[in-house]
Amino acid sequence: MTRIALTGGIAAGKSTVADRLAEIGALVIDSDRLAREVVEPGTDGLAEVVAAFGEGILAADGSLDRPALGERVFADEEARRTLEGIIHPLVRARAAQLEAEAGPGQPVVHDIPLLVETGRAEEFDRVLVVETPEAERVERMVRDRGMAPEEARARIAAQASDAERRAAADVVLLNDGSREELRAAVDELWPSITGP
Repeated sequence: MTRIALTGGIAAGKSTVADRLAEIGALVIDSDRLAREVVEPGTDGLAEVVAAFGEGILAADGSLDRPALGERVFADEEARRTLEGIIHPLVRARAAQLEAEAGPGQPVVHDIPLLVETGRAEEFDRVLVVETPEAERVERMVRDRGMAPEEARARIAAQASDAERRAAADVVLLNDGSREELRAAVDELWPSITGP
């Protein structure tokens, strides 16, 4: 089985790439989705997060209040490390369970936004980085996510730089065109990233 890590900065187009990879036969394991799953109500993950950060990070229905937690950890490096120390091991364990369900010879793509930040690039056969110019990423976050430009730039600054991601990459997929062009580029790359 070929194990591929897919990463890229916020709003770089990684989801489009992941969707296309799934369509053409890869088993895609989405770390962001798993990070939500492991802190659903009733999970040990949520209990650990509440123990670390208090009841104030819960919504009225007992679910995780992501904006409240985000405010606590975004500007506090120690708090963010505490949260990552809870979430990352749970996500990795769940990802391993899902990977074990791959079909014979089916390539497995781990969609990991913070691959470089967590030092995990060496765990994979290939690292595919989706890269988009920063100005375009800011524009997408403002347009599609309702962020203020300064908030978008702060989110970008909190992640690894393009240069750091490039240094870890086996393949860099430049997303500076249309969605259709990006999907076509994935199709073109697929044989080379799943081969020997």
